Amino acid sequence: MEGLSYILLVAYVRMLCHLTTSRSFLLQSKLAMSDSIALSDPDAKAKLKLGLFSYPVLQSADILLYQYVPGSFAQAQITIRRATHVPVGHDQAQHLEFARENAKNFNTAHGHFFCEPQTIISPANRVMSLRDPRIKMSKSHEDPKSRLLLNDDAGTIQLKIKAALTDSINGLSYDPIERPGVSNLLALMSHMDSDHRSVEQIISEGQYLSMRAFKEEVAATLIKGLTDIRAGYDYYMSASQARYLQEVAAAGNEAARLKAERTMTPVRRMVGIDEL
Repeated sequence: MEGLSYILLVAYVRMLCHLTTSRSFLLQSKLAMSDSIALSDPDAKAKLKLGLFSYPVLQSADILLYQYVPGSFAQAQITIRRATHVPVGHDQAQHLEFARENAKNFNTAHGHFFCEPQTIISPANRVMSLRDPRIKMSKSHEDPKSRLLLNDDAGTIQLKIKAALTDSINGLSYDPIERPGVSNLLALMSHMDSDHRSVEQIISEGQYLSMRAFKEEVAATLIKGLTDIRAGYDYYMSASQARYLQEVAAAGNEAARLKAERTMTPVRRMVGIDEL
């Protein structure tokens, strides 16, 4: 990606080091090290790879590439939708901070061009593992029962929720520290509830439920909420739709290329390499 090279020119190593050292879980998972390890540790340094640092830079370039802010090159009459706000999970908030810093650095060095994208955090900003509710749900976890997939069928959802780790305390209460498993199921149910009930409402209405009955209600809510998504997935992944998906991908690729070029043309001019 050509746009990546320009972001590399204004990206500070200081910020990249902060992104990695402030996220011990990233070091632990990517370097297969203890969660107490520091970036300065000799063992950590020996295992460091460029990808650990280049991913935030690539993400930043991908965000900034598809925008144009009228400013120094407004006369170019370029008009496309700007990446002014970006929805991300809680663990990606620092990456958006990094993207904002890169936009600011470029504007300072070459003149105002990029807007500084703002972060939008979803209410469901952190969905936890069904088998270990103190860690985030992940598609790469070795236990398939630890996660829910959008195309899971009703039977699979029921089995996964039934096997979800909870506790032996009577009643329902939301306490992510003392009752992480129950709290995770309450949050999942609230996010997927067709009546848009809050966690507090679900607790109030289900205060006398046994844990088994509560899990059955959670499973029923998830099955209902994912039915249309699963049906759509199955339809578009069917053999009859293979050509359609290829056409959509090709059209999207071309649209992205054109939008990126509308950004890169004035960027090259601002950096001074448009005639090279």
